Amino acid sequence: MAKELSIEEVMDRARRAQEDRIEAIRVLAEARNELDTIREDGARELAELQARISERVTSAERDDVKAYNAAVSAGWSADELRKIGFAEPDKKARTRKRAPRKNTVQASSRTPAVSTTASGLESDFKLSDDAATPQPAGV
Repeated sequence: MAKELSIEEVMDRARRAQEDRIEAIRVLAEARNELDTIREDGARELAELQARISERVTSAERDDVKAYNAAVSAGWSADELRKIGFAEPDKKARTRKRAPRKNTVQASSRTPAVSTTASGLESDFKLSDDAATPQPAGV
């Protein structure tokens, strides 16, 4: 015959089962926290590494452009360098084009943007600086 369990034994067994379940949840929570930390640290380290590599590549590209320009300055043409096996650098040195100076006296003596045509209708076009090509007003 099976031994009858007391209320205390049943409660004790239930408590142990519950504690085992809670312990499994605690272990799972710690593992997830560790995983999140590792992912965050990994993402930060990866970003730092990518930045360092990018700086190195940029520096090497700058040196390549300088060396290519030095070869051109030494008398080599772009075609000759290409025939030898040196194409133009991927990242050519960017030269800034200066904007033409605007003379305020000239700007005030130009024809206004809105004028009357031979038909008496107002036009949305004005003459450009070279006076040969009509341009939309405001351009």
